[in-house]
Amino acid sequence: MGTLMTRTRRYLLGVGVALLLVGAGTYRFVLRPEYALLPVAAGTGPHPKLPPPHATVVPTVNIARPVGWKDGEMPHASGGLSIKAFAKGLDHPRWLYALPNGDVLVAETNSPDTENKSFKTRIAGAIQGLAGANVPSPNRIILLRDADKDGVAEEQSVFLDHLHSPFGMALIENTLYVANADSIWRFPYQSGEKSITAAGEKVVDLPSGYNHHWTKNILASPDGQSLYVTIGSNSNVAENGLQAEEGRARIDKLDLKTGTLTPFATGLRNPNGLAWEPQTGALWVAVNERDEIGSDLVPDYLTSVKEGAFYGWPFSYYGGHVDTRVTPQNPERVAAAIAPDYALGPHTASLGLVFGADSSLPAGWRNGAFIAQHGSWNRRPKSGYKVIFVPFLNGRPSGVPVDVLTGFLTPNKNRAHGRPVGLALDQTGALLVADDVGNVIWRVSDAQVEKTLPGK
Repeated sequence: MGTLMTRTRRYLLGVGVALLLVGAGTYRFVLRPEYALLPVAAGTGPHPKLPPPHATVVPTVNIARPVGWKDGEMPHASGGLSIKAFAKGLDHPRWLYALPNGDVLVAETNSPDTENKSFKTRIAGAIQGLAGANVPSPNRIILLRDADKDGVAEEQSVFLDHLHSPFGMALIENTLYVANADSIWRFPYQSGEKSITAAGEKVVDLPSGYNHHWTKNILASPDGQSLYVTIGSNSNVAENGLQAEEGRARIDKLDLKTGTLTPFATGLRNPNGLAWEPQTGALWVAVNERDEIGSDLVPDYLTSVKEGAFYGWPFSYYGGHVDTRVTPQNPERVAAAIAPDYALGPHTASLGLVFGADSSLPAGWRNGAFIAQHGSWNRRPKSGYKVIFVPFLNGRPSGVPVDVLTGFLTPNKNRAHGRPVGLALDQTGALLVADDVGNVIWRVSDAQVEKTLPGK
């Protein structure tokens, strides 16, 4: 009996070891199928390196689990800059808008959870949950007020409530426009009020239903007659069919007098940050490119937006680089695709965009664009998780990006204190950064100017 028991134990131990080896092999070759062969810098700039695609059986998943910020912890600011919390204790703050009187609006928001519940999207939802993104949407806009101008908002109030995954905001005269996940609304606004109780009016419906990319940003035209509207795709690369992408993956122009929505530029997988370049007056956008063809592909990008232009999605990326996963193929559209101006690194999830011309930061930060990189899930090693600055010369990107804020990841890169999203300049010209995992709005200022603020 003892011998039998010993043999049984040995057999079970052998089976256990075999299972562990099989499991380890599966983990290594399926769940961790590939690793970046190029640094992020290679996929950055006007001429990024674009290696051959590396499609995998299971997408590369490399999540930074959220841990938040402990007392005294904060991101690391570049030399000559100072950082502190402008507001804490928020609920998933994603997008920012500075009002003329100095008040700051914060969209506390998340996905409306209306995406098609396929196996793939359920897995994506689980991934988002691990990254701290799969939480119920607060569906409101918070007003922050720094009345004493000391760089800390001492007042917080609910400005608008009961919205539907709000994101973009724009004030034109006495009308505040808000982009929900499914529509644009307008509300009467009076300077100095802490909340809006008047009923809003729907301006136009936006493509919604199930929403792979739900964020809708808006930017007023310089003459105040129209809004530019970002509408992301309903999939990674049209795997739900091209019909599901009708009216999506584009920037539309909304005529505010007629309520007519017309395409301005198309083939943009997931456009987010919008801004007017101050020297040329051109429209620029930060765009998230496609996933699941390797850690080195495809770089997100910053580009000027040409009216009527097609930027490739889903058929190709960076001009004529065909994505063979898309069916049916469309060589004519590929031939018409325009390559973007400036790559921002693969899978960086570049979202917030603001130009530095009106900032009060040192002179070196004023001629270029600040970009918030929310951080990767489909790259090994991780990319993004920081705020960068792209220098401009004569209205065009010039030179390599410079780090503005880092330290959102823990030293071992396995956890995330926070993730930067929306950007804005406050009434003093300091840079505000929405951190939707840390639930903080960070304020970045000139270190010398910071010493002169009240209370210093």
